[in-house]
Amino acid sequence: MYDIELFGIENKYDYEELIKIFLPATEYRILLMPGTCGDKKAAMRDLYEKLSEWTGKRPEWGTLTGVRPVKLAAELYNKFNDEQKVKEFLRTEYLLAEEKAELLISIFEYQREILTEPPKGQVSVYISIPFCPTRCLYCSFASNPAAGAKIIDYMEALYKEIKFAGTEMREARVKPETVYIGGGTPTALSASDMEKLLSAINENFDLSELKEFTVEAGRPDTITPDKLRLIKSLGVERISINPQSMNEKTLKLIGRSHTAEDAINAYYAAKHEKIDIINMDIIAGLPEENAGDFINTTNRIAELSPENVTVHTLAVKRASKLIEQNKDYHYEKGELVREMLHACNDILLSAGYRQYYLYRQKHMAGNYENTGWCKQNTAGVYNIRMMEEKQTVVAFGAGGISKVYYPDENRLERVPNIINYELYISRIDEMIKRKKEQLFNRREINVDKRA
Repeated sequence: MYDIELFGIENKYDYEELIKIFLPATEYRILLMPGTCGDKKAAMRDLYEKLSEWTGKRPEWGTLTGVRPVKLAAELYNKFNDEQKVKEFLRTEYLLAEEKAELLISIFEYQREILTEPPKGQVSVYISIPFCPTRCLYCSFASNPAAGAKIIDYMEALYKEIKFAGTEMREARVKPETVYIGGGTPTALSASDMEKLLSAINENFDLSELKEFTVEAGRPDTITPDKLRLIKSLGVERISINPQSMNEKTLKLIGRSHTAEDAINAYYAAKHEKIDIINMDIIAGLPEENAGDFINTTNRIAELSPENVTVHTLAVKRASKLIEQNKDYHYEKGELVREMLHACNDILLSAGYRQYYLYRQKHMAGNYENTGWCKQNTAGVYNIRMMEEKQTVVAFGAGGISKVYYPDENRLERVPNIINYELYISRIDEMIKRKKEQLFNRREINVDKRA
């Protein structure tokens, strides 16, 4: 047991998040001591060095514990306007490994090259479909097994929210820059429900300046030619097909009800229907997989050659079944995941991809990252906007979190919907009232509202 004394600290949160990267909760105690702390970054560096000395670990992300390290790189560019100074600051102030500092710089510079600041009067739209065929072993999202009557009730509540917000946005002359339908698995909906949803979006929002329309198809076993034709005909040009692994044993173990062949067939079906951009998700660090298994998955995805690939590091969340089986899982997989990610990077770089966005989560195996890879001119605008946090987000459905962006203060204010989909249905009028008061009555979104 390690006793860690923190002097003059009132809020231990960031310090504890750093400690958790090195040590399980059962192996340390935090003792808040009287005194003065001084510079917080210096205190975090001292803590990192001491933990590294004790454990023999030196996590490559240094003292950074936040979700959006590329956003930090952007802020440093605004301050220094010099690549070398940014890199030096990341290395010395936050103790990043050189490889990670260079990765942040590379991603930021690419984002700056391909995308301007969010246009005034445009927002991101997110729509939550919280249903899945089954619940995966590692899942902590607000997803539920699809059930007919409940889906009907949920969709009716969702349409009501969309209709209300669509009217407000048109009055304010606010238009979506991107629309992203996520979940859950949106393609768990029937073709008729999918048609109603996409039609509602087209009818209620002014899509005249839309840059990107995405549906998270997700589970290959929910994708059919009829749904793909429908999706394409109603304006969607991007989908995600997420096998997670191309190894049959792993798919069964994690609770997926599809095969690797199903993922391949779904990919070719989407190509046949001329879906413009396909993303495929894979996960490093899945249970019982070795480096060879993950390399096999990466090679098979690269052979298919989708426009985007998202490489996730497994994050073991409190609400998942996996943490019930092994609460220290993410500590045990660090070196293996490092080997997996390095091999994956080599494969994807050789196949013509580059990294275009990145984010991190708590309890990731080895304290690594999730990275989006793209081929030329196929980077996902919505993904970049979510990570840079400089645009208002209007979110619909259970678990959707709207965010009002205040440019003068460079901050977001959250306007959440309730997570439980049954409560969302029964309290839809409350969700609409919340949006009215906390989102649409704000000057920041009503930039052009007519009297």
